[in-house]
Amino acid sequence: MAKKTIDQIDVRSQRVLMRVDFNVPLDDAGTITDDRRIQQALPTIKSVIDRKGKLILMSHLGRPEGTGFDPADSLKPAADRLAELLPGVKVTFPSNDCIDAAAQAAVASMGDGEIVLLENLRFHKAEKKGEADFASKIAAYGDIYCNDAFGTAHRNDASMFAVPNAMKGKPRVAGLLLQKELKFLREALANPQRPFVAILGGAKVSDKLGAIRHLSNTVDSILVGGAMAYTFLKAMGKDVGSSLVESSMVSEAKALLEVAAKSKTDKHLPTDHLCAKEISRMAPTEVHKSNIPSGWRGLDIGPETQAEYGKIIRAAKTIVWNGPMGVFETKPFDMGTRQVAEAIAKATKNGAVSIVGGGDTAAAVEKFGLADQFTHVSTGGGASLEMLEGKKFDSVAVLDESN
Repeated sequence: MAKKTIDQIDVRSQRVLMRVDFNVPLDDAGTITDDRRIQQALPTIKSVIDRKGKLILMSHLGRPEGTGFDPADSLKPAADRLAELLPGVKVTFPSNDCIDAAAQAAVASMGDGEIVLLENLRFHKAEKKGEADFASKIAAYGDIYCNDAFGTAHRNDASMFAVPNAMKGKPRVAGLLLQKELKFLREALANPQRPFVAILGGAKVSDKLGAIRHLSNTVDSILVGGAMAYTFLKAMGKDVGSSLVESSMVSEAKALLEVAAKSKTDKHLPTDHLCAKEISRMAPTEVHKSNIPSGWRGLDIGPETQAEYGKIIRAAKTIVWNGPMGVFETKPFDMGTRQVAEAIAKATKNGAVSIVGGGDTAAAVEKFGLADQFTHVSTGGGASLEMLEGKKFDSVAVLDESN
């Protein structure tokens, strides 16, 4: 069932308490190095302030210990950037604490069309613990609750679950970004056009095990890349040299391969590898098929695998991708990820629906200048992966259903 969204309710003169994901990267000087998460929240933010709602924004940033204010994790740079993006809109950042008297006073004195951004929720341990007392103090700020933070939708933090629970009886709606994420990652995948192809990469089998299990018998093909491939190849008895292997997962990987052999989904592992003895732009490289010699590390899928995967991708009508094919941050080990990205972009141009998971995968397509050539690039790495695993999110379930 679809969720009611912020644009479906009257917000004029109402206090809209909105959870956003402003967990943006900062350099040592406290300058934002990538403001995409703020930019992606703007449609929902503008929906409220353009209709003269009073908007209270809350978020986390970084991984503070929950022991109080830490300037390194302050949301002040996000407040400053938001003000730059919304000229003419009053953006207030009241204090170093999201529930102190100054924050409460700032909310109480808001005018229509104005914004208050609260300080980092995770300066309180109660946020991660989902504590009801903390949630009730936050909930008191709002007449309407709006969740637009897909990046943390898989977590039951206080602001994601306990706060909307404390606001029972008041409107509890999805933001436009959350709605978009749910549309592609849940609804579009429920009835995909076929062939349906899943591409899974990254370092650890343990991170993708649930997704592989859930997608088996659902997708037509699963293409595996990244360092996680070497755990599977090790389980098959292949020599993988000094490649990264999750030793504790080898037996699990072997069992999964045995189950996969009986499923209707085709599983593809790399047949060749771009190898080096170290991760360095200047390191000598070799392409190895089948077995990798001792001392060499598989750092990217090889040209044969790139061609095979590209052929499968270009014929697909629905594509989901989570995890790079190699160490894309360092040339020449970016080529496998780049080739997969370009194949998906071509399939999308030809009418396929393409959904890219967040995190490293989103960073890769952004680096390659291809982000605008996919149907949807998710804002949440962990959340998108858990949705591919078929998990249900309490933070979404608590929101009002659309009539």
